Amino acid sequence: MSNIREECGVFGIFASKTCDVASTVYYGLFALQHRGQESCGIVVNDDGLFRHDKDTGLVNDVFTSDKLAALGTGNIAVGHVRYGTTGATERLNAQPIVVNHIKGRMALAHNGNLVNAFELRAELELQGSIFHTTSDTEVISYIITKERLRQPSIEQAVNAAMHHLRGAYSLVIMSPSKLIAARDEHGFRPLCYGKREDGSYIVASESCAIDAVGAAFVRDLEPGEILVFDKNGVRSIRDHCEKQPHKICVFEYIYFARPDSVIEGCSVHAARMKAGAFLAKEHPVEADIVVGVPDSGLDAALGYSVASGIPYGIGFIKNKYIGRTFISPGQKSREDKVRIKLNPIAETVKDKRVVLIDDSIVRGTTMARIVKMLREAGAMEVHVRSSAPPFTNPCYYGTDIDSKENLLACNYTIDEICKLLGADSVAYLSLAAVEHLTPKGPAQGFCTACFSGNYPTELPTDPRKNRFEGKISEREKEQHE
Repeated sequence: MSNIREECGVFGIFASKTCDVASTVYYGLFALQHRGQESCGIVVNDDGLFRHDKDTGLVNDVFTSDKLAALGTGNIAVGHVRYGTTGATERLNAQPIVVNHIKGRMALAHNGNLVNAFELRAELELQGSIFHTTSDTEVISYIITKERLRQPSIEQAVNAAMHHLRGAYSLVIMSPSKLIAARDEHGFRPLCYGKREDGSYIVASESCAIDAVGAAFVRDLEPGEILVFDKNGVRSIRDHCEKQPHKICVFEYIYFARPDSVIEGCSVHAARMKAGAFLAKEHPVEADIVVGVPDSGLDAALGYSVASGIPYGIGFIKNKYIGRTFISPGQKSREDKVRIKLNPIAETVKDKRVVLIDDSIVRGTTMARIVKMLREAGAMEVHVRSSAPPFTNPCYYGTDIDSKENLLACNYTIDEICKLLGADSVAYLSLAAVEHLTPKGPAQGFCTACFSGNYPTELPTDPRKNRFEGKISEREKEQHE
């Protein structure tokens, strides 16, 4: 129920023989649907012939049985589910991107956000490059293609391209004969691979997608690592490893990833349980019941209950046939969908002092409606607890927090927030606790810039996620005249 829009999901398969790889990608993308609900796409490689389809919408809406059949068979395929933090919501920006160049073909799927996309794009345009999308993924494809013209192999082109890319990127790339996976030097976004009994290799944003297609998890890619899958097996290129501090986005554990995923050796469910336990210790309250906001607040609510000794209860029933509220265009639409999506269980909360747990409080409007629903269902008190610290800074690495303007914690005190939400009390998890959500603790290396303002990279010179939004600047007018 957070208003934060999440990342994208990438998936790839290198099969030991020609088979129905499209269906495997379909099931993998279905498992990653929580990472992006705007658009999706699949590209199948049949002995160098690329067949592809992509469109706006959910995986099961876009890929009917007829469309999957039209993709045919092959031995390599890549797929993508998207929520676009850079670029408009339209079919053109759907991924994977397919490139035809003098040395062959390439399909690319990207999760993350570059901080130097504006500069790279401007440089390419001045050299005569023509862009068809407004996403930074096309910028990455241009950089890799340019390097491919100079390098003897696709993996060496990716390796060379990474010297130019700054920010967050987990990539799955397909050439006529290889599947390439690459993760940025900081490791902002997750990427892992597994292997099936038939010898096929699977690459995915999360381990839950590897499980979904019957593969055994092997390991996460290290920050800066490139993996090459071809007829000879799998090999690693580590030229970019250990070049930068490890900074995986801590919000992957708090919210983005599916609870059944394991990221860098830590169960996401366990991390969220621990967040709830820390909340109970840092912000105790006398109450009768602990409830979580489905689905992202349930694990932390259970952790709060166990640590506090306050009984856990199911406070809401979620309508399973409606998408996440924050995918809706515009705040009004999100608010209208809250009651359609959630309905409180009066039997659980009536005449009770309720601790309400959610993963975060961003703009506050959705939470205010949820608190109101609990009041209407008979709750005596509602104590709001967030399993994330206050959001006080923009994110430049893929999360849809592009300014401080609408962030509740930037504009109001805790007492004012409590009043705005209609709650009896409000409290956030501390930044110190967040850094101990995994067994490795601070040693793992987290990006907490959206909470702390400590950015691991240089900030973009142009902060707009989409340079084509709004009015054209005077500088751009001069460049176009």
